[in-house]
Amino acid sequence: MLGNYSSATEFYLVGFPGSRQLRYSLFATFLFLYSVTLMGNSVIITIVCVDKRLQSPMYFFLGHLSVLEILVTSIIVPVMLWGLLLPGMQTISLTGCVAQLFLTLALGTTEFSLLGAMAVDRYVAVCNPLRYSIIMNSQTCNWVVIVSWVFGFLYQIWPVYATFQFTYCKSNVVDNFYCDRGQLMKLSCDDTLFTEFILFLMAIFVLFGSLILTIVSYTYIISTILKIPSASGRRKAFSTCASHFTCVVIGYGSCLFLYVKPKQTQASDYNKMVSLLITVVTPFLNPFIFTLRNDKVIEALRDGMKRCCHLFRK
Repeated sequence: MLGNYSSATEFYLVGFPGSRQLRYSLFATFLFLYSVTLMGNSVIITIVCVDKRLQSPMYFFLGHLSVLEILVTSIIVPVMLWGLLLPGMQTISLTGCVAQLFLTLALGTTEFSLLGAMAVDRYVAVCNPLRYSIIMNSQTCNWVVIVSWVFGFLYQIWPVYATFQFTYCKSNVVDNFYCDRGQLMKLSCDDTLFTEFILFLMAIFVLFGSLILTIVSYTYIISTILKIPSASGRRKAFSTCASHFTCVVIGYGSCLFLYVKPKQTQASDYNKMVSLLITVVTPFLNPFIFTLRNDKVIEALRDGMKRCCHLFRK
């Protein structure tokens, strides 16, 4: 461990302390969730690319959302699983810590940009159905995705750079299962208050920027749906938005608790629980949210399974 005179060149991740039996139980649980996440999101990506019925902007964005979910979980969960098998704390280099934090934040920012774009897509589909194909054409969709990815990665360069400009001389033990920014700042012997405030404002801009876009879009969507005379018409219109709305509630809710707070150095147990929700539980639930509540996706999956069974019988 460090003395009070130098900055860290590596960090120790505390992870989930406890008995060996508890750690093995957690390993089995998280491995199962991670495996289902990879499989579920991979299936969504495959059917979106292959099935012609899903060649629309909504499913194009959904495919990219699934790619983001796979990447986010793959950056954090394998490291966490390896840590559960090791006795004691897990070592991660300074370079590895920087890369993990940057990729996690950049992919998360990209995801929220994409969720905002998906809300606008649903608004156009429900409120302007006759102009939908003109407004949400392939060129527009491609540009939306490109801008979301570029914005996500460029936006997080300074926050990560600023985080690692501090001198980490109190300790190099991070009380989390990954390089959590809040816990890293706890280890600094510098004054982090101003930087924390700037990071707080940047988090507000990303989360509330896309959230306001989503709220405005759904206000118009709900208003339009309520004007539909038939109950079946209202149900059908709402079903096209239900999956995205559920995903928005879970995603924004958890991230608001983790990142939108003036003091980044929150209690470690609080950070662990919310981080687990963001990096493990939400990516696990999303494939089910978008498949079980979407008739087109269910039909595409059913037809795909029939084709696979037919091929195996030959």
